[in-house]
Amino acid sequence: MATGYAELLRARHAVRLLAGTLLGRLPNATGPIAIALFIRAAGGSMTLAGALSAVYGLATAVGQPMLGRLVDLYGQPRVMLPASVVSALGAATLALTGIDPLPLAYGCVLVFGLFTPPLEGGLRALWPSVLKREEQVHSAYALDAVAQEVMFAAGPLLVTLLVAGWSEAAALLVVNALGVLGALSVVVSPPSRSWRSAPRTPHWLGALRSAGLKVLLAAFFFVGLALGTFALAAVSYADDHGDKLVSTYLLAAQGAGALVGGVVYGARSWPGSHERRLLTLVALFAAGNLPLALVPGVPVMVAFGGLSGLFLAPSLACAFVVVDRHAPAGTVTEAFSWLVTTFGVGAAAGTAAVGTVIERGGTGAGFAVAGAGGVAALLVMLAAWPVLRDAARARTGVVAGAPAAGPGPVTGPPCAQTEQNGGA
Repeated sequence: MATGYAELLRARHAVRLLAGTLLGRLPNATGPIAIALFIRAAGGSMTLAGALSAVYGLATAVGQPMLGRLVDLYGQPRVMLPASVVSALGAATLALTGIDPLPLAYGCVLVFGLFTPPLEGGLRALWPSVLKREEQVHSAYALDAVAQEVMFAAGPLLVTLLVAGWSEAAALLVVNALGVLGALSVVVSPPSRSWRSAPRTPHWLGALRSAGLKVLLAAFFFVGLALGTFALAAVSYADDHGDKLVSTYLLAAQGAGALVGGVVYGARSWPGSHERRLLTLVALFAAGNLPLALVPGVPVMVAFGGLSGLFLAPSLACAFVVVDRHAPAGTVTEAFSWLVTTFGVGAAAGTAAVGTVIERGGTGAGFAVAGAGGVAALLVMLAAWPVLRDAARARTGVVAGAPAAGPGPVTGPPCAQTEQNGGA
């Protein structure tokens, strides 16, 4: 396993692209908590802090696919670096002017979120031209998902340390300065500068004209919803047990489960079609979240928390491969950005809804929402399975309605459209 990942990271530009993307996405990972802490320090209410954090999340959800489409049209450097700078300027203006006047604060947060560069989708568009071999691309998707789990855990800790050692305004400024440096590191690299999207057929829907992509987006909205309910339900569980640290144990267990699952999944090749594998992984993700509703004692609940995260990173890694297979030619960055956005919107919806569920039905009902989200994702994929299956057959030259090939290693390139985009 270690040898496989070491070989991947030894590929030219791989470490630089991965590290630069993670650093560039630091503002996105810390945006909500950094905004909330700053607003509270400036004398704003919790309601205002929540409202501005929500504006940031919605603006990011709108901006990611919009900027992703521009990347597919004009290339990464011409879009991502200016977007990163404008986003950082929005955050810096907020840090320097505060919450008075309030309309300016809302405008700053809107700019901060709307211009967040689609670095995650951009990196996944670059992997095939950097790594060349199919199995390494799969491993890179999994490693990327694992690295992001680590970043989303470490990012808020960095903000907390900056606040403790300096100030809330400084935290916003430093995190966004690091984000610009990360984006700069990516876009001046040879793979990013030479990458070109495949030729595309103009269409106002862009990537969304793919039926298979719309199925995946619908499914991963519910995967995100399941994940978004977990944190607040964990806090409720900790309150029930009179120990705030318990929620930390649960969140750490889920993160550790995702870390282990992603590393193991990316370490080897798997038989069968990517679509069927994704269906299996989503089913396992759903099954892993169902026991949470039992809310047993803390040791068992921590184990259930780890189980709930075990198939999260593998599901995301496989989903990006399937998205690449179903995205119309020339729309790969936009398609990846749509998946990131939909997943994030689902998580936000889960967080928003589960509080009321917990108030009315208790902690177990809150965790049941996570299980229901996983089951809903599975039901979407099962209901729309013919769409995914037929699109996959058409891509590999199998006539719809013909007998499917038996399970076996996948030898065709999963990222054919991005392999046309030009190597480093």
